[in-house]
Amino acid sequence: MSLVVRNLQRAVPLRRAPLRGRLEAVRKILGVQTFDLGVVCVDNRSIQRINRVYRGKNAPTDVLSFPFHEVEDGSRSRLPALRNLKAGEFPQPDSPDDYNLGDIFLGVEYIFQQCKDKEDYYDALAVTATHGLCHLLGFTHSTEAEWRKMYQKEEQVLQELSRRMGTQLQPLSRDLF
Repeated sequence: MSLVVRNLQRAVPLRRAPLRGRLEAVRKILGVQTFDLGVVCVDNRSIQRINRVYRGKNAPTDVLSFPFHEVEDGSRSRLPALRNLKAGEFPQPDSPDDYNLGDIFLGVEYIFQQCKDKEDYYDALAVTATHGLCHLLGFTHSTEAEWRKMYQKEEQVLQELSRRMGTQLQPLSRDLF
C-alpha cells in the first residue's frame, strides 16, 4: 500500500526522497508495507499547536502519532471492530479500505534543532519516524514495562536499518527510564 510523505513547512530544508527511502525500509523491516501510512512534516509552530490540541502540552515536540486503529491504551478510535490493538500486533482489517496504520507528524524543525554536530538529519528523521510508527503499532512508554517493550522493538528495527544503511542508529526512547 502507499506511503505518503507531505512537507508542510519551510523552516528547514527537507528532501523527501531520502526520508521516503528510510521509511520504506522501516515499513519492510516491521512487515507493515501492506498498510497505508501518512507522514506529515511540520514546523515548530504547527507541531506545538497539534501537541496543545491533542495532548494538552503547549510546546513543540519531535513526533506525534495518530493511529487509524484504536490501540490498547484507548488512543483515537476510528474502527469499532478493530479495538484494543496490543503492542506489536498488526491490525486485522475487514476491508481493503481499512489497511491504514495512521498518520505520523514529524516536527522536522524541532528534530533539526536537536541534531548533534555529526548526526545525520535524515537518520534522525528515520529514528523519530520509527518511534512514531511503533506508537501506531500499539507500543507506548507510559510505564517502565511498556517502555522496555517499545525500546526492544525500536532497537530491533533500527539495528536492521543500520545494517542495511551502514550506520549506527539508536532508539529515540533510549533515555526515558
